[in-house]
Amino acid sequence: MNYTLDDESYARAALTYLAEPADHVLGRLLRLHGAARTLEAVKADGFIVGGPTAGDPDEDRHARSSVRRAMQRWRVRLPEVPSPDDVIAFRGAGIRLVCPGDPEWPSQLADLGDAQPYALWLRGRVDLRFSCLRSVAIVGSRAATAYGCYVAADLAASVAARGWAVVSGGAYGIDSAAHRGALGATDGVTVAVLACGVDVPYPTAHAELLDAIAAQGVIVSEWPPGRQVSRLRFLVRNRVIAALATGTLVVEAAERSGAVNTARNARDLNRLLMAVPGQITSENSVGCHRIIREWQATLVTTHDEVIEHLSPLGAPRVVEPSDTRPATAAVGRDALDLESATVLDAVPRRTGMGTTRIAQRAGLSPAATVRCLGELTAAGFTERCPEGWRLRRT
Repeated sequence: MNYTLDDESYARAALTYLAEPADHVLGRLLRLHGAARTLEAVKADGFIVGGPTAGDPDEDRHARSSVRRAMQRWRVRLPEVPSPDDVIAFRGAGIRLVCPGDPEWPSQLADLGDAQPYALWLRGRVDLRFSCLRSVAIVGSRAATAYGCYVAADLAASVAARGWAVVSGGAYGIDSAAHRGALGATDGVTVAVLACGVDVPYPTAHAELLDAIAAQGVIVSEWPPGRQVSRLRFLVRNRVIAALATGTLVVEAAERSGAVNTARNARDLNRLLMAVPGQITSENSVGCHRIIREWQATLVTTHDEVIEHLSPLGAPRVVEPSDTRPATAAVGRDALDLESATVLDAVPRRTGMGTTRIAQRAGLSPAATVRCLGELTAAGFTERCPEGWRLRRT
């Protein structure tokens, strides 16, 4: 199947090479002028207005000065930008690009405002947007205790077995325990958000783990392939972990740590925030106790409490082998909007069907069908399968 890249998508790919993520100047330019026009101005050594100033001369001068300085930074990296053919060639290595407006783009990233990613590079088999519709970020200390790793793995395995994707950062300690726990669940999905290129195994000892995540989930990065880590990039990356997930669970964290930084991002984004308590004498629990005390994070100790907090309206009930009662969805059919109900009627019961075919049967656009399928899956009506989509089995 031939893959094409339009000018706007290529420009966004190029800008991931030129600018560091969360650059608010670039975020404003993209919002006002689009990626293609912004990239053209950078290449032409030109200038582009950075935004409205409400008639304030001082603000106008400041905005123009900020844009000029930013473009000078970006132009230094122009030799690193690949050609459109080179960007397309990444797909041969299993790496794909998704941009705002694409069916796989997680719309909740818009909550980051001008700091939302310009584009995302992905490596993996699952659909990022659908995975994150019902997801929990599990984060914590790199220097985790045996207790913390056990709790993270156990909670991750349990929520993944119940259809929740586990989002984390691929690091040592709590992150890796959460990823491994999710991978150990039947059909468990996990998402690793990296502070380097999706083809860079960092830490190197996690090369096999990252390959396993790509095989059963998806690896995500704002940085282009080949880009190495830096200390600041971990903190910048944390906002994406918080934004992607429905809620964030901190298992172990020191008072000043990356996990607390992720929790702060979740709080600022109005995401659900949870923490596991620990020993009051443990430095690795100071951060957890602080966010419970000061940020009103919910104290949780079991996977049922996690899912209950993430699903205030209820979650699809998991049917145990000895349970003969039918599974139920989070809401009734009568609560669905017309488009969602139409898509649900078009989804087959036994064999899977692709999104395009479901859209044809429903008489809706592919974009509307994608949205509805995501909401129906999150509500427990439908599920993914090798052939596409089908009604959720009991």
